[in-house]
Amino acid sequence: MVGALAVLIPLAAGMAVSIAYLVKWSSEARSPLRVGTAVFLLLMMAAMLAGGVFYYAHPSTASFVEAIWATSTLMSLSVVVVFVSFLHEVRLTSESKVASGFFSGSGGGFLGSVIGLVLANELLMGWTFQAASGQAPVLSSTPLVALGQILVGSVNSPWFLFTMSAEMVMTAVLLRSRLPRAAFVVLVTQSVLMLLSPPALGAPTWVDVSIYLSSAVMIGLIVYLMEHLYRHPQLGAGFSTYLLELLSVYALMMAGLFLWVFYGDGSAFAVSVVLEMVVFFGAVVQPEELGARTAAPWSLRPNWTFGVLALIFVAEIFMGALLDVQANGAGFTSALPLLPLTGSAANVAANAFSNGFWFLATVAASTWFLLMMGVEMGALVAFKFRETRHRENRIRLALMMGCYGAFAVFYPSVYFGLVAPNAPGPSTVPVLGWPMGLGSFPMATGVFTVLLATYLITGVLVVLFGRRVICSTFCTAPLMYQGTTIDAMKSFNRSSPVGRKYLSSRFSATYSVTVGLVMGSLVVSSLLSYLNTVGTLQITILGADPAVFFFALYFSVLWYLLFVTIPYVGNYNCVTMGWCYTGIFAQAFQKVGFFKLKVHDKQVCRDCTTLDCAKSCPVALVDMPGHLRSKGEFRSTKCCGVGDCIEACPYDNLYISDVRHWVRARLGLSPRPVPGKRLPMVRTTAASRTATAPSSTPAIPAGPP
Repeated sequence: MVGALAVLIPLAAGMAVSIAYLVKWSSEARSPLRVGTAVFLLLMMAAMLAGGVFYYAHPSTASFVEAIWATSTLMSLSVVVVFVSFLHEVRLTSESKVASGFFSGSGGGFLGSVIGLVLANELLMGWTFQAASGQAPVLSSTPLVALGQILVGSVNSPWFLFTMSAEMVMTAVLLRSRLPRAAFVVLVTQSVLMLLSPPALGAPTWVDVSIYLSSAVMIGLIVYLMEHLYRHPQLGAGFSTYLLELLSVYALMMAGLFLWVFYGDGSAFAVSVVLEMVVFFGAVVQPEELGARTAAPWSLRPNWTFGVLALIFVAEIFMGALLDVQANGAGFTSALPLLPLTGSAANVAANAFSNGFWFLATVAASTWFLLMMGVEMGALVAFKFRETRHRENRIRLALMMGCYGAFAVFYPSVYFGLVAPNAPGPSTVPVLGWPMGLGSFPMATGVFTVLLATYLITGVLVVLFGRRVICSTFCTAPLMYQGTTIDAMKSFNRSSPVGRKYLSSRFSATYSVTVGLVMGSLVVSSLLSYLNTVGTLQITILGADPAVFFFALYFSVLWYLLFVTIPYVGNYNCVTMGWCYTGIFAQAFQKVGFFKLKVHDKQVCRDCTTLDCAKSCPVALVDMPGHLRSKGEFRSTKCCGVGDCIEACPYDNLYISDVRHWVRARLGLSPRPVPGKRLPMVRTTAASRTATAPSSTPAIPAGPP
């Protein structure tokens, strides 16, 4: 075994270097002869490896001879490619045509040939080296099943995955000068994730370490891509397509890893790896395409933006489930109320829907998923923190990140487990705050009392400081919405068909219907929960208490569905659409509270023509400038106190007024000093108009001195 490895490892390394240089050469091919030579060399390598597969499928002296003949035949046929390419180039030269015109960029046929041959070489090498090292599995007698075993076994072997990782990173380095910086970073990250493939080695230690490390790398990649979108709102068309293809592959890859850990089936992961290779080599064979043909800004492409958000979310859900299975094992499995997919077609469909719902709800409420989302979205908030100028907004952002860590991760996942170690699983026991303390699930009286006290205190805080206490600080939503990239998507509030229905501070009919349905479902589910508790009824929805179901529906399913559909429904839709009953609760108290937006000087707003305050509002309060100009203040129960309008005001003329300012006024203390204007204001007065008006008498040019 050791002797075989001593031979096979250098061979695999040599093959990785050879293919990396062949891919680089292919990307530079601009003549028929170079195209043919590149294909010829890849065919030669494939022919040699095919002979190895032929031999190891049925090892014997006869098969060894047959393998040599098969290899020689394939190698001989591959020479035809070079010969035909040579004749083609001679013809072009004789016709005085520029040879480079034959292959400008990369032809589709040649691109497919290179990708297909590289893939074939890797698959053949994976199986051959696996068999040579004595690790090839016993094949089924059924030809199709055996073929599937060969493909899955080859892809999931260390010979394939580790060699491919080396090829990918070397190819990216060789082409670095021709790649955009962002594309180079992503391509190298692809190679790192390939290296950290858990199925590559069967050792438990490798599986544990690779799952956690690859998840960390994936989180870093998502943060990098999201921040890159924020810094570069107008991407190249090629790079945009590449990102969507890559995210599609990673969504499938995370699902494949989950299935591999949960069921022991590596087929989906193997398919995702093959597709990742196609995406990678499709990009590096045409490196100039990644930076060419600038596309429209992504803020004007809702379908593309939705694709990015949806694919990232799918990858994160399965990555969270993967981490849950790896960390908790049977604990996570028992928390999933999975139903058997048996019986009639209608029963199978209903059970599949229930399983999907509770899988999504359970994972989205799990510690690992919330921690992962907190790191990703928190990083974007940290980037925004660096751009935030006003101290009060910086303090709120810091509190917001701390509250997410406390209320989304520590208390429900750590603290609650310590104080109630024997409580049932997460699908039956809600987190603290369920559902606003109005349900009656059999929990300790002390917990119920704490819930009531919590909402009483929350109501008082909202009266004093506004709903920003909930909707911009304590809740988990603001961390998701206020990072750089997601905050920039507030432009969809004004451009999306649904978002436009909720513009301004007025309560539209659509908003009123949403609020009515949400609050009605809360009251009904709480009543049914109470009747279940006292034994009067026994009603469940998808196998759960009604209040638990609606809590899971609103905050673990609907919330994320609306989050990924921001390009169609607008940003901060939990506030703008009124479907979050905690936000509605805070909204009611803000109506009688002290919170409002005020200006230092109304005339500054009257002279301002930018409307930056309204454009920056994440909840699309487009009527804000009119109120500021006429009244010098703005009150709206929809305003959640994010403070983007304050940051956006070019004249530092806007500030938040709450109970602190009311107390200062009652005590006769000096008002808050007006800050200096950041930009010069141009005030149009009668005197200035007279002074600057053009004279009706034409000017007399001065004569020569």
